[in-house]
Amino acid sequence: MIGIVIPAHDEEELLADCLQAARIAAAHPELRGELVRIVVALDSCTDRSASIARCFDTHALSLDVRNVGKARAAGAAALLEQGVRWLAFTDADSRVAPDWLVAQLALNAEAVCGPVIVDDWREHDELTRDAFYRAYMHADGHRHVHGANLGVSALAYCRAGGFPPLACSEDVALVGLLVETGARIAWSAAPRVVTSARMASKVRGGFGDTLAGLAGLVSRERE
Repeated sequence: MIGIVIPAHDEEELLADCLQAARIAAAHPELRGELVRIVVALDSCTDRSASIARCFDTHALSLDVRNVGKARAAGAAALLEQGVRWLAFTDADSRVAPDWLVAQLALNAEAVCGPVIVDDWREHDELTRDAFYRAYMHADGHRHVHGANLGVSALAYCRAGGFPPLACSEDVALVGLLVETGARIAWSAAPRVVTSARMASKVRGGFGDTLAGLAGLVSRERE
């Protein structure tokens, strides 16, 4: 059995698209009918995120911790109790490719770190977009870590101790623990995920803040 964990904090605008993409990936024919369970870790949600999650027949796990590390860990724990062999993680503002799970498993690694693709730059100017792509490696051998595009075997995850209870960079911390425990990690561009470039980041210090900081740098360079 495979598990998908999606943390969400007030994501009613984007969650349905995220879950539809995850459901398509879970039904990919190359998985040969293997059961895939999706857990949405609803963290301190005050909007319609919970009802949207229920519409997609996912397991909606309600939390009140306001901490993405704890949310991912809680989702993983729920799936580990059910006996999953592989844990795949993405974000509620992201859309995984139809072959996302297949691409992760095909790498025969204990963990897979994939890059992200941004397809909507409306909140940023062209210079910010260009600066991002100049500095970002979207190819095999990259060293990017994104909670939106991460997979790990249940055994390696447990050996590493799981996600630390961090409000930011919990994904980087987990990969660091995986490295320390000797996990075989694939730094691959094969698993594809489209993510949001929104300025209003749900996590301080997350991808949205990274882009906002880059926009600020570009603005200062133009002055």
